[in-house]
Amino acid sequence: MKTLVIVPTYNEADNVVPLVGRVRKATPDVDVLVVDDGSPDGTGRLAGGLAATDPQVHVLHRTAKNGLGAAYLAGFAWGLERGYEVLVEMDADGSHQPEQLSRLLEEIDAGADLVLGSRWVPEGEVVNWPRSREVLSRGGNLYTRMALGLPLKDATGGYRAFRADALRAILDGHVASQGYCFQVDLARRAVRRGFDVREVPITFVERVAGESKMDGAIVREALWRITVWGVHDRADWLRRVRSKAGQ
Repeated sequence: MKTLVIVPTYNEADNVVPLVGRVRKATPDVDVLVVDDGSPDGTGRLAGGLAATDPQVHVLHRTAKNGLGAAYLAGFAWGLERGYEVLVEMDADGSHQPEQLSRLLEEIDAGADLVLGSRWVPEGEVVNWPRSREVLSRGGNLYTRMALGLPLKDATGGYRAFRADALRAILDGHVASQGYCFQVDLARRAVRRGFDVREVPITFVERVAGESKMDGAIVREALWRITVWGVHDRADWLRRVRSKAGQ
């Protein structure tokens, strides 16, 4: 199926060229869209150079850094408008291995609507992560499962493939969350709507160049929003139970 890999960037000049090259080598049939948020280090210019020499590489230049969620929403809109049937999220820092993209696409071909690349299912792994990051990720996913009742081991991960029709339905509504919370929100919406959501193991490798965009504000937003969603879900469940009891 016609597939687009969306790569959001901000100050990823050391990573964008080798990453796009790996994607094109590993999966020659897919297209790549770099969504650059006006990187002052020249990332957008480098991506533009790639696009000038490869018709399967495209660049969406944005003027402001508005967060991961906003960049992906812009990339989704670009891809859906152009008729792509599968849209893939991939980090620019090399943590998501392009050589494993075929695992996600095989599940889409087998009928899945959303495929998550998971670090926390059997055969999934992380490389060169400090213990504190692993504890944060495992703990965040455990809290997400408990608060939202999601049957997913890695709802916060950002390596995933969407079938276009499912993505359109998932995005039918306001999406305000960013970062980890953005990823949880889309997975949550897919499960709630009854889509076929699957997880496949991936190897997540800590970046070797550039700086991580993760900060305390992103973690706090995720904790707050997931808690609010969980409270609302339980309140809705109680209202349904009471309504049935009163019938």
